[in-house]
Amino acid sequence: MNDLDALAAGFRYPGPGSLELLRSAADSVEDSSIRRPFRRFVDVIGSLGLEAWEEVHTRTLDLSPLFVPYVGYVIWEESYQRGAFLADMQRVENEAGIDPLGELPDHLDPVLRYLAKASEPLPGLVEIFPKALERMAKALAKAEPDNPYRFLLEATRAVSMPVGGAV
Repeated sequence: MNDLDALAAGFRYPGPGSLELLRSAADSVEDSSIRRPFRRFVDVIGSLGLEAWEEVHTRTLDLSPLFVPYVGYVIWEESYQRGAFLADMQRVENEAGIDPLGELPDHLDPVLRYLAKASEPLPGLVEIFPKALERMAKALAKAEPDNPYRFLLEATRAVSMPVGGAV
């Protein structure tokens, strides 16, 4: 599992075996700017127990989310631009063999898994991804500064800074 796949797993709804998967993923993360906050995320959710983690996940990312985990929505809300972006993301994710696992193609989970596979990511995604993550992090910090997902967002932001043209 590479760093981006590990981060993607953190945004999925927790279930039996999720914590063990994330612990193993945290141990394999190579980039220290990702590893430190990712391990903090895993440590905090690991101390909660599955039921409490499920509640935090739902409160943070689902029903009435503390931050919206949809890259296109954060940038354009419900608009033509987001619709076009969703269509592009669906196309490139399908081409890359990414199963969105029931999420829209601009959700952080399939986006990160796509970025893990893409040798040349969709330019529109590369352009907006850091800005979307920054907005997500600000929204979460304002709504609930002690939320453990702040560490996962911090780790994700570390990979969103383009280096050599890649995400």
